[in-house]
Amino acid sequence: MSVVLSGTGLGGKRMSIGISVQTQEEILFVNLTGELDQSTADKVKLRLMTTLAAYDIKHIVFNLKGLTFMDSSGIGIILGRYNQVKAIGGRVFVLGMNQTVNKMFHMAGLNQIITIIDDEKKIMSILEEAI
Repeated sequence: MSVVLSGTGLGGKRMSIGISVQTQEEILFVNLTGELDQSTADKVKLRLMTTLAAYDIKHIVFNLKGLTFMDSSGIGIILGRYNQVKAIGGRVFVLGMNQTVNKMFHMAGLNQIITIIDDEKKIMSILEEAI
């Protein structure tokens, strides 16, 4: 299920983010495209919270390959979901970060608590091994 969400950023610039979610057993796959920032974060958070409430999800995989920008609001979204699934023994995985998003991810220290997967083709074997 995909949806494009939009908001207004600094200086009135129109920002948008695409989000698609898919569940497979107790895993939620989240694909984000565009910009995850203060103007779009609340909508993304609501979408994730709604999905997590509707399904028996224990683990989350964020595919950030199409994400062009992320600020501290985006870090908060990922960290919040990490805390949510960690409380039930789950894990969060991230794959496909570009250099800008990767830098923000590391500056926030999320690489210390969230597994980064570099090879999208190996995602299922890594998940089976880790879970």
